[in-house]
Amino acid sequence: MMEEPSLEQLIHSQSEQDLRWAATSPALTEDLAVALLARRDLPGPVLQDLARNSQVAKLRKVVVGLVSHPRTPRHVALPIIRSLYTFELMQVALAPVAPQDIKMAVEDALIARLETVSSGERITLARRGSTRIAAALLGDKDPRITEAALNNPYLTEVGVVRAVMRSDASAQFVNAVCKHPKWWLRTEVRIALLRNVRTPGALALEIVHSLPASVAREALMNSSLPASVKTHLMGQIQQRKRD
Repeated sequence: MMEEPSLEQLIHSQSEQDLRWAATSPALTEDLAVALLARRDLPGPVLQDLARNSQVAKLRKVVVGLVSHPRTPRHVALPIIRSLYTFELMQVALAPVAPQDIKMAVEDALIARLETVSSGERITLARRGSTRIAAALLGDKDPRITEAALNNPYLTEVGVVRAVMRSDASAQFVNAVCKHPKWWLRTEVRIALLRNVRTPGALALEIVHSLPASVAREALMNSSLPASVKTHLMGQIQQRKRD
C-alpha cells in the first residue's frame, strides 16, 4: 500500500490539488506555511485557501507573506492590510515581489497612521521607509524625523522639491534642505528653495549666483520671497549681465 505524502512533500508538489490540500490542512505549521509562501508559482486558489486556514492565517509571518506574495488575489490581500502592524506595513512596502497596487495600498495605510505612531517609530520609518513614506515624513514637525527622511536612500528629488514648495513648509525644514550635502546641490531643489518664503536671504543670494540668469529670474518671478529680497536678487542678476 502506497504511503500518503507528508505535508513537507505536498508543499513542494507541482499539483494544484496537492498544494490546496496542504494549504487547508489543520496540521499546517507556521514554518511549513512560510515555506509554501516562498514559492512564487502558487496559484491564486492556494493562497486563498491558506488565508482561510485558521491554524496559520493569523500568524504574523504568514500574514505578511500573504500580503507580499505577487499572486495573492487582491480581494484577499487588501482586507489583511488593515490588520498589519506599522513595521509589517513597511516590510510589505519594501518587498520587491509585492504587487505595485498592494504597495500603494500599504503606503496609504501607513501615511494615514503617521500622526498616531510614536516619534521613535516615525524616525525608523523616515530612515527605512519607501519613497512615498519618506516624502510624507518631510513635513514632520520633529527635526530628527525630517533629517532622517532627507537621508533616506529611497527619497527622490521630486519628493524634496514638492515638500519645499508646500506653503506650510517650516523654516526648520527649509534650513535643513539648505544645509543638506546632497539635496542642496540639486538644481531643481535650489529653484524650489528660491521660491520659498522661508529661504534665508543669504542663501537665496547664493542660489541666484549658482543658477543661469534666465533660470534664476524665472524662479524669482514665481517666488514667495519678500518683495524687497526679490528686488535685491533681481538687481544681482542684472549686475551679472552687465559684468
